[in-house]
Amino acid sequence: MLSRGFLCAALLVVLGQSLSVHAEPRELDWLELMPAEDLALLENMPEVEHEGEGPALLPDEIMTGRVVPEMSNVDARIPGFVVPLKTTQDMEILEFFLVPYYGACIHVPPPPPNQIIHVKYHEGFKLEALYDPVWIEGTLVIERTENDLGTSSYSIVAESVEPYEQ
Repeated sequence: MLSRGFLCAALLVVLGQSLSVHAEPRELDWLELMPAEDLALLENMPEVEHEGEGPALLPDEIMTGRVVPEMSNVDARIPGFVVPLKTTQDMEILEFFLVPYYGACIHVPPPPPNQIIHVKYHEGFKLEALYDPVWIEGTLVIERTENDLGTSSYSIVAESVEPYEQ
């Protein structure tokens, strides 16, 4: 006959194992990746005048790449648009920048570094068109990546990349 203490201990082990199942990733909003001082800069920007050629530029201070320390090592899910950086010969995307709006990095200027996530997805995926948004899931880390298309303050090794559906 099993003792009551043994049964309680066994029950706790079983409950502990069922509770340790992987939690759902936190769904992030892009503005959560901007520190308060950058958000204040955006909110208090003077009206942009479109004189001359080319797009209006953001203030230099917002382009520093400041981050939100609490965003480090967050299991995240975030939607965005793909700017391919590395593809296979059959056009599967392995590495890309995830950005909050279509055309970012392709049209100058790129978003601030804290609004760009460098993503590696070892499985690779195909995208019908660059204007098709995706969801990515993975662990967000603070890591700076620079290349000709832009600079990111965050990165993710994606566990999944899926078409965006609300």
